Amino acid sequence: MARKYFGTDGVRGKVGEFPITPDFVMKLGWAAGKVLSKKGTKKVLIGKDTRISGYMLEAALEAGLSAAGLKATLLGPMPTPAVAYLTRTFRAEAGIVISASHNPFYDNGIKFFSADGTKLPDEVEEAIEDMLDHDLECVESALLGKAVRIDDAAGRYIEFCKSTFPSLLNLDGLRLVVDCGHGATYHIAPSVFRELGAEVIAIGCEPNGLNINDGVGSTAPDALAAKVLECKADLGIAFDGDGDRVVMVDSTGYIIDGDEILYIIARDALRNGRLKGGVVGTLMANMGLELALQTLGIPFARAKVGDRYVLEMMEQKGWRIGGENSGHIICLDQTTTGDGIVAALQVLGAMRAAEMPLSKLRSGMSKFPQILINVRYGEGQDPLSCQAVHDEVSKVEQELAGRGRVLLRKSGTEPLIRVMVEGEHEEQVRSMAQRIAEQVKSAI
Repeated sequence: MARKYFGTDGVRGKVGEFPITPDFVMKLGWAAGKVLSKKGTKKVLIGKDTRISGYMLEAALEAGLSAAGLKATLLGPMPTPAVAYLTRTFRAEAGIVISASHNPFYDNGIKFFSADGTKLPDEVEEAIEDMLDHDLECVESALLGKAVRIDDAAGRYIEFCKSTFPSLLNLDGLRLVVDCGHGATYHIAPSVFRELGAEVIAIGCEPNGLNINDGVGSTAPDALAAKVLECKADLGIAFDGDGDRVVMVDSTGYIIDGDEILYIIARDALRNGRLKGGVVGTLMANMGLELALQTLGIPFARAKVGDRYVLEMMEQKGWRIGGENSGHIICLDQTTTGDGIVAALQVLGAMRAAEMPLSKLRSGMSKFPQILINVRYGEGQDPLSCQAVHDEVSKVEQELAGRGRVLLRKSGTEPLIRVMVEGEHEEQVRSMAQRIAEQVKSAI
């Protein structure tokens, strides 16, 4: 079934343009309420990141849910994985997150969690889309849903995060720089690490509604690297706007991405006997990760890009560790979805257990140079169908001779063609990626 509204991660777009308008989001809340209301609690949790548009969209969702006869339980600014966790603990019908994750402030989106704290299956999203084609019908006045606010939501989630760190270990003596990207973790992440004993230097913790992901956070880790060096910190941790992604920086200023985080977590799980199966990455995962895991005897599989596809493959295989090189890490032994704070805590736990600095802990994996170029395209255009693009890809693959990869794909969240070339020699790889990107641009 072709999707009209849902992408790879909910409904997303520019605020004020369809479908991120107050009227549509109100109806989306109503439609979701009608489809998801099964447990009888009539309770739906709503969390949001720090974008200014969150106030407007929260009110619209509240109205739609009320019209469907459901209670809106408002969490305020809250990381996406916190909403997943709290949806389970409150026994709610569903959880809703108002966020566009790593995108600029003028974008926003609506994504949903089931009562189990997992992303909605395709068939449920399709049922919501089908309900959107019906006229909105308000329940009788006596059956309208109320709205309540949970004041201790942040504290509950902080305690959960701390519970995922090994109970016999602590972070005493560690100096950490924590960059929250002016996003939803700003009032949570620093407290988690401080309460476990670390000295925390916080940056990106002053959201104003417009500065989310602006020059800070996991999408701009150079700011974190500079602060780590300036403060002579042991390491740095950066989250994206809604807290489901993390990148780290060691004491030398080296930026550690999701592939290296996966390697560290998997190797630690193997060392202490907790590894179940292997590791799921994506088509974008670096060949260096695959080779490093192979050396350890850990199986590795690639899913399509998108955390929902990583999770699907993890569940199919019964594996517990997976993620994307963007820093979206899923540890199913700990929680049900990608969680930046939880993933960072697993790395810190591995550091403490091995008594190694982060720079040494990551040294078992060597990344291949990987060049990614984004090419924006317009509505109705399909540059990937151009024969000249395919011909150039074939030429590059022949030149790589099996010692690298080429990947072209459309972004699931933005009108971008992502051109990725990976190989042993950076200058060669960069030139190849630019050649393919030029062909894509010529096809637009």
